[in-house]
Parts: sequence; structure tokens; C-alpha cells
Amino acid sequence: MGLLFDVLARMPLRMLHWLGGIIGGLTYMFSARYAAHLRTNLRQSGLAQTEVGYRRLLHASIREVGKGGLELAWIWRRPLLQVLASVKACHGWEDVEAAQRKGDGIIMLTPHLGCFEVVSLYIGAHMPMTIMYRAPRWASLDRLMHLGRARGQIKLVGADLGGVRQVFKTLKQGGVIGVLPDQAPGNGEGEWTPFFGRPAYTMTLVGRLIEMSHPAVFMCVGERLPHGAGYELHFSPLQFDPAGSIPQQMNVALEQAISKLPAQYLWSYNRYKVPRGALPPDADGES
Repeated sequence: MGLLFDVLARMPLRMLHWLGGIIGGLTYMFSARYAAHLRTNLRQSGLAQTEVGYRRLLHASIREVGKGGLELAWIWRRPLLQVLASVKACHGWEDVEAAQRKGDGIIMLTPHLGCFEVVSLYIGAHMPMTIMYRAPRWASLDRLMHLGRARGQIKLVGADLGGVRQVFKTLKQGGVIGVLPDQAPGNGEGEWTPFFGRPAYTMTLVGRLIEMSHPAVFMCVGERLPHGAGYELHFSPLQFDPAGSIPQQMNVALEQAISKLPAQYLWSYNRYKVPRGALPPDADGES
């Protein structure tokens, strides 16, 4: 797999995105399960007001998923300075720097939207950040992931008890952590709350972290530019009401971010699955 990634990484990003669009279409044609998740989740979102609009958004999403898959080789295997040079604009970074100066810690929420891999590398080029991640089943892919992600000032920790302890420690020390807010948690680690009108099991970790250290929180998005032109990064500060449900408020913020770039969200991800051992949501969307 490493050799394949090296070959792909030698291609220009424009060519990879063009080829990724084709592969995305082929994957949609030949993977019924993938296609079903994509169609169901996209239609459920209600982001397309008409059938024509839905079809256009569906076709664009299919291409974007393919682009996202192939660009991993370019992001992970190209020299870090070349990857950082692909960032053509960065919006809201001054707010991140201001939050860092306060020293209360920062939570970076990087959903499955656009190129979230380039977002973390950009952050890690400017400040240390600890990222929780779930190891893939293939050991070879796990090695590639570590080599590609743990660059600059990035530290990877597992999505387990040890990793949770590490992110708590990092925030207590005023550091920066990265979390995938739309990753489906395990049983006992989430609560049912609406996500585009349908109950989704949503992590409670972010709420616990906020209650513990009162850090700054940012929604971070790496917008994929057309024709392989690179990326624009968006860092949006979030404010949560501690008296309300943090998971629910986080999902609202996610919906707002996704609504701005609907084609670049990973609609094929099984966001609405019921974790093993968890009770399914009732009609009101609560466990």
C-alpha cells in the first residue's frame, strides 16, 4: 500500500482530483451498501429543495468522495512544506491565535467535511496538537496514517481510555486537541440527539472536556477548491450554553458548517448506526 501511495503522491493534485472523481463514480456504481448510505443520508439532510437539486448534489458528492480518497496519498506522502503550500487562504486563524494566548486550551472540531487532513497539518505547523484517532484494521494503513498525520507538532493518541486521559491532560495544561465530532462513539460514550432531523448517537466527550477546563472551541473545515487548486481553511469559534445539551448544540454547529459545503461532506459515513449494546433511539430521538 505504501508503494501505491508513493506513486499517487507524485501526481499533481489537479490530476488526482480528476481521477478521484472517476473512481468515486465507479465506487458508487459497484458498491451497493456505500451507494445506499450516501443516497439515504443525503436525502435525509433536506439540503436539496428539489429533485433536480438533489440529483446535482448527489453527483457532486460522489465526485468529492473520490477526490477525498485519492488526495490522502498526496497529503500524507508529499513533503510537509508542499502540503502547507496548497493552503491558499485561511479564515479565522487570528481567532485561534488569540485563544491560544489566553492559555485555557483549545478544542479543534474537524468533521468529515472537505479535506480535514490538511487542516490538522496546518494547525500542527503552528502549534502542538494532540489528536484522537481510531486505528484502522489494516496494520499497513495504520503505519501510513501515522507517517502522514504525525508531522510537525502533531501527536496521535488512540480513541480509548488512555487517549481520553491524554486529551484531558493536554487541555488542563492549556494545550490544543483535535476531535472528529461526527464520529459515532461506542456504547455509553454518547447520547441520541438530532442530526439533520434524525437521531444520531453523538459523543459526550466534548461536553465533558468543556465542563472540565472551559477551553475555546473551533469548527475547522478544509474546503477543497475546484480543479485541484488547493484548499481554503475556515476556523469558526463556537459558543456553547452549559445549561443545554452540548452534543445537540455541537450537531447544530455541524449542520451549519455542512450546509455551506454540502457536496464535500462524507454522506456515505454511517452516522446513524446504533452502537453494539446501545439501545436504539425512541420516536423522540432520545435513548
